[in-house]
Amino acid sequence: VQLQASGGGLVQYGGSLRLSCAASGFTLANYAIAWFRQAPGKERQAVSCIGDNDEILYYEDSVKGRFTISRDNAKNTVLLQMNNLEPEDTAVYYCARRSFRCSPQRWAFTYWGQGTQVTVSS
Repeated sequence: VQLQASGGGLVQYGGSLRLSCAASGFTLANYAIAWFRQAPGKERQAVSCIGDNDEILYYEDSVKGRFTISRDNAKNTVLLQMNNLEPEDTAVYYCARRSFRCSPQRWAFTYWGQGTQVTVSS
């Protein structure tokens, strides 16, 4: 079981990035996959999640309307499209897997990707 997060980088205020979480060893569609982020000096927090029932949740009000989570079953990948990026979005972004439904709790997730750095300059 492996999750590989990618797509991070340096972008200017108002720019866009698309993060990918690629799975190997299991089928993403059978699990809840969440994106978390951790800014320097802060706790790792849930950003968004797509459940095994296609339920979609956004946990931070600040990303609603700017971030879109989706799943590409053919590529066994979950995507996080991030538009209108702000300096406050700067963080390491992680994808994680749990069985059944989405949860905003870090402890509820069993498998984690390695993280991808997103830096938004002002």
